[in-house]
Parts: sequence; structure tokens; C-alpha cells
Amino acid sequence: MMRSKCLNALGAMSLAAALGFALSMPVHAQDKIKIGYSISKTGPYAGGASITTLGAYLTWIKDVNAAGGILIGGKKIPIDVVEYDDRSNSEEMIKAVERLGTQDNVDFILPPWGTAFNLAVGPVLNKMGYPHLGVTVTSNQAAQLAARWPNAFFLLGTPDEGVDNLIAVLRKQLDDKKIGNTIAMVSVADQFGIELVTAARTKFKAAGFDVKYDKTYPIGTQDMQPLVKEAQSTNADTFIAFSYPPDTIAITETARVLNYNPKVFYTAVGTAFPIFKGRFKENVDGIMGIGGINPDSPDFKDYVKRHADANGGREPDRWANPVTYASLQMLQQAIEKVGKPDRAAVIKELQTGNFKTIIGDIKLVKNLRVNSWQVGQWQNGEYYGIAPNLPGAKQPVLPKPAWKPAS
Repeated sequence: MMRSKCLNALGAMSLAAALGFALSMPVHAQDKIKIGYSISKTGPYAGGASITTLGAYLTWIKDVNAAGGILIGGKKIPIDVVEYDDRSNSEEMIKAVERLGTQDNVDFILPPWGTAFNLAVGPVLNKMGYPHLGVTVTSNQAAQLAARWPNAFFLLGTPDEGVDNLIAVLRKQLDDKKIGNTIAMVSVADQFGIELVTAARTKFKAAGFDVKYDKTYPIGTQDMQPLVKEAQSTNADTFIAFSYPPDTIAITETARVLNYNPKVFYTAVGTAFPIFKGRFKENVDGIMGIGGINPDSPDFKDYVKRHADANGGREPDRWANPVTYASLQMLQQAIEKVGKPDRAAVIKELQTGNFKTIIGDIKLVKNLRVNSWQVGQWQNGEYYGIAPNLPGAKQPVLPKPAWKPAS
């Protein structure tokens, strides 16, 4: 329409001149910041995605719009959301993300849930020029990927960091003669589990541990009894599961039923979830897992309330969810610093800026966040970070108490 009006007004002017005039005309002020994402609302990833990722998205969107929006040029601009369910299917997720960028023309795209999906979508977001706030992704290739994809940011640490911190905790207990050096280990056959167990196999041996049992299981496995029974038969002092949320709950429930009581009981994604505590109640105390938080932090306590208000009373997990929210605070602050939804400029600001978040101040180093919680433990009904030694860290409590009868 604008092109037609310009041509009529200018008459004999050439098409090129008319188009140049049209492009130089003032652009109407933006009245919405369009945010899009594809998330696993159904399928095997839905549980983890809803607690770790979607809950943080909904809280941030509610918080920003309740405050009037994102401040751009002295005016607050509200967020408009385009959401797709990828059904825990990688191909569906890629199609949805491409649609967000090429058809929905959103200003920013938030990442999907999980290591495999984030690694799969990395080239797509890089090609389209969108910042990629990778929270629920852990890879030892993070530094190389960040160099290849300068738009990508890795905020949760690497498998090497996770395993190194777990070894530091176990080694201290071994040196103090609270545990022996034997380990039974299981891992999910998904990118997350593969990355963690690959790092662990070499590092445990180098640290003087003897892995008596090492078994990988397919994603979606429901009957964990054969795995847990075999691990139990080794009499290893430490049990480790590099697991995803449904597996974490199933493995823990099976161990309780079988009265499997190693001195160290460690499960991965899902251990820090409120539903984990809700399921096992007083039996959670002593269980170790991936991630952590300082639950005594006033900023986190306030976030818990706001998250519950935005998510039907559900609290956030004590690991990646608050990091996800913090990544969105970083995005908002970068947009406000740039003063417009200029994706290239926002990416540069994310690379170089300093950000105030609910988990503390963040400044990325070559697109990577350093010094993040890697090991946590349930103590007195709350999930505390125990490694590395960050503010609010607790000392581990061992051995894990024996299972109590289910109440």
C-alpha cells in the first residue's frame, strides 16, 4: 500500500527512486515485542520442559507485562507470545522454530528444552540470527560451539564441570573414610546421558574410583527394577544415575521398594524438582543430584512466590528453572541497553554485558557462564547446592539415611 501511494505521488519518478523514498519514510513505533518458542508440552520431555523451562517463561512474561513491558526508548513495550508444542519430537521442534522466524516474524526466539534439542536447533538459530540462550544444554563442546555460533550462550556448565564437582565431593568423602571407592552407574541413552557418562568413565578411573557397574538404558524405559537390582548386587558404596525426570523418579522409587541403601545415592535431572520431594517426602533427605541453588537467598525466595503465582501454585525447581529466568532477565536488560529489538546488537550486549539476576550477577566469558552449581543435596526438606563452593553452599551429609516406609 505504501509503495503504491509513493508511486502515485511521485508520478514520473523511477521505481528505484520511489522505493528509496518509501524506505526512508518514518516507521511506525513498535507496540509489541513478539516472543516465540517451541516447547515440549506433550511426549516424554513434557515433564522436564514444563518445570524447568516453561514455568520460567510464563513467570517472566507475566512479570514483564505486569510492569508494563520492556523499556525501549523511554516507553514500555509489552510482550506478545507465539507458542508451539513440539511434542518432544526434534523434527517438529525445528519446523516450529523455522516457522517462528520466517512466518511469524517474532523479534526473539526462546530455546527448547533439553541438550539434544538445543544442539539440534543451534545451527537454525545461528543462521536466522537469533540469540540462543542455552540453559538446558550441557556439552563439552560448548566452547567450540560458542565460537562457531557467536549467537549461542551456554549457561548451565559442561559435563566435565558436573563430573569434576561430583568427583570432588566423593573424593573428599573417600579421603575421610566415609565411603569406599566403588561405584554403580546407569545412564539414559540420550544426548544428556551420553555426554555425562562419557566424561564420568574416564574421570572416575583417574580419580581412583572403581566402577563396578555401568549400564545405559533407552529413553522411555519404565521398568527400572532390572537395572537397580543389578546395581544393588555390586554392593558399591555409591550409586549414580545420569537420568532424565521420569527415570529419576522411577529409579528412586524402585530403590526404595527394593530397600537399596548405598551410602551415596545420586540421580540427575528431576532430583531438584518439587515433585520429587512431593513424591518421596521425608525420604528425599540425603539424596544427591545435579545442580543446586541457595534456597536461603532473598531473591530466590521472592522468585518462588512469583513463580507459584504464575504457574497455578507450582514452585520452580532448584537448579535450571531459576537459571532460565535469569537468562530472560539478561535478554530483557540487553534489549533495554540497546534500546531496540535489534538482534545483532542484543547478541553483542549479551556477549559483553554485566547483568543483575535472581541468581546473582552474571558476566559471560566467551559466551559461557562459569561457576554454576553442579551438585546438590536434599537436606532437611530443601535442596542445597553443595558444589562448587559458591555462596550458600552446604557440606554434604553422608551416608544417606535408610529408606523409611512410604507414608
